[in-house]
Amino acid sequence: MSEPKKLHTLDSVQIQAILPHRFPMLLIDQVLDYEPGKYAVAKKNITINESYFQGHFPSNPVMPGVLITEALAQTGAVALLTLSEFKGKTVYFGGIKNARFRTMVKPGDTLNLEVKLDKLRGNAGIGEAKATVKDKVACTAQLIFAIQ
Repeated sequence: MSEPKKLHTLDSVQIQAILPHRFPMLLIDQVLDYEPGKYAVAKKNITINESYFQGHFPSNPVMPGVLITEALAQTGAVALLTLSEFKGKTVYFGGIKNARFRTMVKPGDTLNLEVKLDKLRGNAGIGEAKATVKDKVACTAQLIFAIQ
């Protein structure tokens, strides 16, 4: 029998040692698994206390799509910045392609985030991103990363 795969997890303090983001822009709570340069899986617990719900929308709170996309980008950044050659650097958006939003994300949801890096060349990378809530797809996109 083969050994079960050991997951590489990160808590919020460990995430902050990798990403430069801080409240209110740190949008991942926990990394459930990652392989440097390959993929990362994370989650964000959505609460009514999020400041954006004051205006989006007061009587029907919905997480803005741009913030779902940012949470996916931060997940991909963990996969990139855990590579030794990128340690201490910052990852920026180089582009977003084919973003699709399918399910609303609301307070009480857990947003599951997955980014698989398809290409990594020099200081740029491309990844396929998917966010889900209760096994329903909330967002898919191709993300382009620029590392500086």
